[in-house]
Amino acid sequence: MSNNSFNIFSFQGKMKTLHLSWMAFFITFAVWFNFAPLLQSVKETLGLSTEEIKTLLILNVAITIPARVIIGSLTDKYGPRLVYSALLILCSIPCFTFAFSENFLQAAISRFALGFIGAGFVIGIRLVSEWFPHNELGTAEGIYGGWGNFGSAAAAFSLPTLALLFGGEDGWRYAMVVTGLLSLVFGFIFYANVTDTPKGSTYFKPANLTAMEVTSKGDFFLLLIMKIPMYAALALLAWKLSPDNVGMISNTVCYVIYALLFALYLYEWSQVWKVNKSIFTTPVPELHQYKFKQVAVLNVLYFATFGSELAVVSMLPLFFLETFELTPVVAGMVASAYAFMNLVSRPGGGWLSDKFGRKSTLLILTAGLALGYLLMAQIESSWTLWVAVVAAMICSFFVQAGEGAVFATVPLIKRRMTGQIAGMTGAYGNVGAVVYLTVLSFVSYQVFFYVIAATAFLGLLTLSLMTEPKGKIAEVNEDGSVTLIDVGAH
Repeated sequence: MSNNSFNIFSFQGKMKTLHLSWMAFFITFAVWFNFAPLLQSVKETLGLSTEEIKTLLILNVAITIPARVIIGSLTDKYGPRLVYSALLILCSIPCFTFAFSENFLQAAISRFALGFIGAGFVIGIRLVSEWFPHNELGTAEGIYGGWGNFGSAAAAFSLPTLALLFGGEDGWRYAMVVTGLLSLVFGFIFYANVTDTPKGSTYFKPANLTAMEVTSKGDFFLLLIMKIPMYAALALLAWKLSPDNVGMISNTVCYVIYALLFALYLYEWSQVWKVNKSIFTTPVPELHQYKFKQVAVLNVLYFATFGSELAVVSMLPLFFLETFELTPVVAGMVASAYAFMNLVSRPGGGWLSDKFGRKSTLLILTAGLALGYLLMAQIESSWTLWVAVVAAMICSFFVQAGEGAVFATVPLIKRRMTGQIAGMTGAYGNVGAVVYLTVLSFVSYQVFFYVIAATAFLGLLTLSLMTEPKGKIAEVNEDGSVTLIDVGAH
């Protein structure tokens, strides 16, 4: 661990790593969400229907589900420096192809591929956890997540104006190219300036990349159950694109996708068995055990927190535009208030977790989140606009502080698997987004907000199963010696 003090204005040691990490995450989010604020222009230029636009919104978050799991594993294996740099550089390509797409199919393929950049988040979670001690970790992860997440608000705020500056009906294309160039250039800057761990620290790697390790028989089955929603969300997406809905793919292709997803799930069963079969014959020593139920609870909470944020950030400009009859630029700016809260609320959730314990913080924030969405469901055109914006900001405080509290806990479960755990929990956020956006395509805005509130109450129930992280976790060095890592004294 790096010993220098926690000074947000410093650009040395661990603080330099933290600042470069949130900047990388900020750029991934600006690229990932460069579409929502320019939605109207894209719709008009490419001549798309409202149904096709909604499909693009869902495609935007689809591949991120498996991508977060894959990127999490790659980060544990190859280190955050290499994986983050490569992601930023490679994902600039679909950003450029989307900017110059001429029809729905080109736009859909580019947007689908671009969903990969949404996996950047999990890389920084592992990187930050390498540089900060447990009593600063929640705050550091909160700053990383919150300031990085602000990329979506920055995109909502600046891109419509940038498109107007470029002018003409192709202004939106050039605005998107700017975000792609940022991603490309910063990939090289990141690689040149970051190291995976402080000097002299060990970067612990998991023994297996193909499946997550568990340490008890019950956890083995719980892991297999928790994998199902990720495949179900992708199947839901395929159904959304089938002739029953938007008709982007044929029934045959849809059934092929279902069969592939089922085959992939069976393959994953075999990998989980291969990695963990020894626990059925040889118990894992208590020193090396961890509780997978901790991961499961955090998955459910991130489904409700980040899943709802992704869905709401995608639909909010349109919601304000239609409810209050605003122009696209004003709607984009007003809607950015929701994501604007990320600057303080996500670090706030992490800080509260450091100070008052992980579980109690999560309980309070999840309850606030449920009530926040019940409030959002009441918004209608008779409301004064600024009151509606304040309601959105109150709701978003609890949503984002909840995300900060979730990822204040993730790195305290098992250090060498932090990427894999962050990948799975992060993926659940995207599962939530696909589910919520699919619900939105069938119901009114009010019902949509009620559905999110209901899932938040479900999250509250699962929290009773969580145990407060305390004591130490053990990791084995390459020479066989054991390092004990502090995870909390609460």
